[in-house]
Amino acid sequence: MPKNINQEILSRGVEEVFVFKHLAEKLKQRKLLRVKFGIDPTGPNIHLGRAVPLLKLRALQSLGHTVVLVIGDFTAQIGDPSDKLDKRPLLTKQQVENNLKSYKKQLSKILDTDKVEWHFNSRWLSKLNLQEFSKLAEAFTVQQMLSRRNFKERYNKNQEISLREFIYPLLQGYDSVKVKADLEIGGADQLFNLQAGRLLQPLYGQLSQDILTTQMLEGTDGRKMSTSWGNTINITESPQEMYGQAMSIKDELLPKYLLLTTNLPLVEVEFLIKQLTSNINPKTIKQKLAWQLVSFYHSIKQADAAAKEFDVVHRQKLTPNQIPTKPLPKQKDWSVVDLLFSFKLVSSKNEAKRLIEQGGVKVNKQTIINWQQIIKLEANLLLQVGKRKFLTFK
Repeated sequence: MPKNINQEILSRGVEEVFVFKHLAEKLKQRKLLRVKFGIDPTGPNIHLGRAVPLLKLRALQSLGHTVVLVIGDFTAQIGDPSDKLDKRPLLTKQQVENNLKSYKKQLSKILDTDKVEWHFNSRWLSKLNLQEFSKLAEAFTVQQMLSRRNFKERYNKNQEISLREFIYPLLQGYDSVKVKADLEIGGADQLFNLQAGRLLQPLYGQLSQDILTTQMLEGTDGRKMSTSWGNTINITESPQEMYGQAMSIKDELLPKYLLLTTNLPLVEVEFLIKQLTSNINPKTIKQKLAWQLVSFYHSIKQADAAAKEFDVVHRQKLTPNQIPTKPLPKQKDWSVVDLLFSFKLVSSKNEAKRLIEQGGVKVNKQTIINWQQIIKLEANLLLQVGKRKFLTFK
């Protein structure tokens, strides 16, 4: 087990460090670092997978290091190809601006945002001229790009790779130049992009940044946590929803969730993991995890209430004690898809259709099987989405 916080920073949930000895020595000497983290607002919510490197930033910030947050309002429109086996669609400027609206509030759940150095990379990338871009491009080769795992797989399958996707690492690397980063942190899928910064900084008279990548977190279904797959636990979820989602993760993922998503001391994490190998019911550990998540992103009081509510709904097979209630709207006839989306029980109409097809939507405890069904609203009508979301009208 790490003997001090610097060792924990360099080991807990860490995939790789470049250059380990160099970074370890700087931390040992208590040299204050400019720690860069880039986040593209490709969706409106930050999920636990994205929060893993943010928690590492939180630890560094507590030691006095400067967190330099680069909001990729420009690069989000380009599209990060990291770990993508298909071409990523372009986002419009308006879509990016809409996604950005609550980012600072969400980030404040993890970081002291008053002490964060904020940058929007459109400020310099939108002004990048062709001559300067050619300087960036000269530092990379087509062979380097095609050695990237996802590009290599797509190339071997004769799948389309756009030049736009080749551009992305150059732009992220240029961000490191502009903010003069000493260290950049990101998920393991970001390694290629982070190395671009190390490559470009010497061209501008800077020392190459060190790199720390964190382990990737699987979603509730066991695949990589991804908004597009709908397997996320967002840090904006209500206490009840967050608690329930944590209780639904696969048993084999519990060690990783305890390590990557909580601030539990490593000694306690190790103890809980050992319990999983004994005869203890994994649900007991999940309850600990769920409570930790809700207490961190909301409060202890709300974590206690969420645990009690979960017990009522799932163990006693009853509806929640405090079902959210909305005034009965003037419009009485709704398609079930529009109803779920309009009252924010789902994040998209496609999600509504998917849940209906999976039998996850009930009206007055009757399962809806046709996503085109028309629902006539009336007082006390009960909507249920999945096992945890309820809504009624009065």
